[in-house]
Amino acid sequence: MRLKITPVILCGGSGTRLWPLSRTGFPKQFLCLTGQESLFQQASLRLSKLGNSELEVSKPLIVTGEDHRFLAAEQLREIGIGLGAALLEPAGRNTAAALTLAALSACEGGEDPILVVTPADQTVTDTERFTHALQQAIATASLGGIVVLGIEPDKAETGYGYIQAAPASAEQVSQAVLRFVEKPDAATAQSYLDHGGYCWNAGMFVLKASVWLRALGQFRPDILAATQDAWAQRSTDAPFVRPGKDAFLAIPAESVDYAVMERCPGSIFPIHMVQMDAGWSDLGAWDAVWQVLPKDAHGNAHQGDVLQTDSRNNLVHASSRLVSLVGVEGLVVIETADAVLVADKSRSQDVKHIVDALARSQRDERSLHRKVHRPWGWYDSVDEGERFKVKRIQVKPKASLSLQKHHHRAEHWIVVKGTAEITCGDQVIMLTENQSTYIPLGQVHRLANPGTIALEIIEVQSGSYLGEDDIVRFEDNYGRSPK
Repeated sequence: MRLKITPVILCGGSGTRLWPLSRTGFPKQFLCLTGQESLFQQASLRLSKLGNSELEVSKPLIVTGEDHRFLAAEQLREIGIGLGAALLEPAGRNTAAALTLAALSACEGGEDPILVVTPADQTVTDTERFTHALQQAIATASLGGIVVLGIEPDKAETGYGYIQAAPASAEQVSQAVLRFVEKPDAATAQSYLDHGGYCWNAGMFVLKASVWLRALGQFRPDILAATQDAWAQRSTDAPFVRPGKDAFLAIPAESVDYAVMERCPGSIFPIHMVQMDAGWSDLGAWDAVWQVLPKDAHGNAHQGDVLQTDSRNNLVHASSRLVSLVGVEGLVVIETADAVLVADKSRSQDVKHIVDALARSQRDERSLHRKVHRPWGWYDSVDEGERFKVKRIQVKPKASLSLQKHHHRAEHWIVVKGTAEITCGDQVIMLTENQSTYIPLGQVHRLANPGTIALEIIEVQSGSYLGEDDIVRFEDNYGRSPK
């Protein structure tokens, strides 16, 4: 009988050190930083290849935030992977709670699959070796053990946790874990590299769902009980599952490592490590992105419309315009439609301080791009000034915005592509290219796309207040609460 495998993809986190590309409204796991797919899509595709004659791989469970549910579902649809369930956290409670939700979901109906747990924001260059290492880990986990994936370090990295493992013979596919070590300082990291026997902790785990629940009950019964309470109060809007909000907010915030993994060595729960040599990186900051991207003869990695002369070892990402560099070295230059980052590559970790400053100033650039994705499509704020804003809006085929009104603004809509079905008060009209309409202040209205191609309109807003929170919703196809 084939072993049942359930991939679990942890899609939380905001990726603040990859600002301005990564923002809370569109975090790094959903970005295409390497290749043609997002990091989340790459993780999903890698896990889908685990199956063989002995392993039956189910549709993935993903754990993500409420605001990212449609983004995750749409990215899976784009690569042809079905969604097992999306477990929606009302707030971040770290990875122990996230994995517990996944284990409780996987055990529904009396099942006890092997969970292959991975963050959504890592990159791997050798999928074949990745698959081989995980299949080795699954074989060990099928016997009741807990398995972590370790990466042999090639430098004294201070940004990763470390795993110390016992020596293994040539016949062994896994090593007993002796201890976990927190992110070290530079001297300690160098001593680990010189001594040997230490690996980077890749943050990937393989274990039976029941084993995780038993281990959590042994070491952190408070987290288990609180998460079980939240799970018991869940609501389901297939494929979305929402744990009880108040109960979930009461769960202690703790990582998988702190809650369980670091306590396993020497306990009744055997824990093993399988080494993986597959070109792994967690892309935690811009210097790590530079490491994995292809480079020219002078060590420059660039994406988009970039010109460089007499420049070396730079990372340049141009999203919306030409970016030029002359006579510089070791820089990170990230250009987006509404923000530009210039940083010393060796100070990549410090980008988070800029994000903290944006948060203190309550600036939108911390959380949203100029182009904002919504479940029905997207909008791009093209221009704005005193008492006006201009947006370009695209609506997916057969999709619609909520039935809504605004207290402080009126809107003019001009159709530039496709067909628009417009509700304005008691009237419903159809508009096609080069036709327009006016939505008075305070009028209940809705924009829908009845066609089979994307609808694009230009929206001109005018009024005393043009913020996105000036929306009163009456009906919504996507479960968003009235405001």
